[in-house]
Amino acid sequence: MNPIKVGDVMIPLAHYPHIPYWFTLRQAMVEMEKSEIEMDGRKSLPRIILVFDEAYQLLGMIRRRDILRGLEPNFSDGQSLYKQDIASEEHASCSEDLSFDRIVNLLKEHAERPVREVMLPIEVTVEFEDFITNAIYKMVENNLSLIPVLKDGQVVGVIRSVDVFQRLAKLIM
Repeated sequence: MNPIKVGDVMIPLAHYPHIPYWFTLRQAMVEMEKSEIEMDGRKSLPRIILVFDEAYQLLGMIRRRDILRGLEPNFSDGQSLYKQDIASEEHASCSEDLSFDRIVNLLKEHAERPVREVMLPIEVTVEFEDFITNAIYKMVENNLSLIPVLKDGQVVGVIRSVDVFQRLAKLIM
């Protein structure tokens, strides 16, 4: 049996969502919502989008939860919008009018923030020719579900834990 390499399991960059750093959170949401990834006959929605600069150099990534965090308005009293229950008495003590319409307007306003304000830097990569065990080690060690794949110093794709798991399941079961 031949060893499995990262390049055998990765999703090519052309088939994985990626955006420039100046895109807004709203545009990132649109990209995430319209993207569908098919791997070995299974379809899934991306949880992470890669972020690039003008020279197509990888700058970072943005996850769904990063977008949600970026949408949340910051209140002067330190209260979280997401912790507020509009119908509760606690809401009445909040200094801002948090009607549902007001919340939606605040979310829309914050959706115009650029992704660079909330994206995460890329700290871990794997090489196209690495064995899959190296990717597994890095995923587990760094608590990652996706790692960019490099070939000759350029991003050529991503490897996801869900795809690695599926490949291992086929070998083991």
